[in-house]
Amino acid sequence: MKKTKQLTDMTTAELQEQLDDAKKEMFTLRLQQVSGQLENPLQIRSVRRSIARIKTIMNQAATAEG
Repeated sequence: MKKTKQLTDMTTAELQEQLDDAKKEMFTLRLQQVSGQLENPLQIRSVRRSIARIKTIMNQAATAEG
């Protein structure tokens, strides 16, 4: 996943695209977990944290603008 510095340099549209991708990845990981095919359960943690990181940066940008 991308570093925080890379995320802060992105536009709002790019951040939204990253968020959508991360949510799709989380969905597939959860499906794999339910079906017993998930090899590394720690992937869920890293994707969940990435989603939180992206949302935090988006909120910080929104408050800085308005």
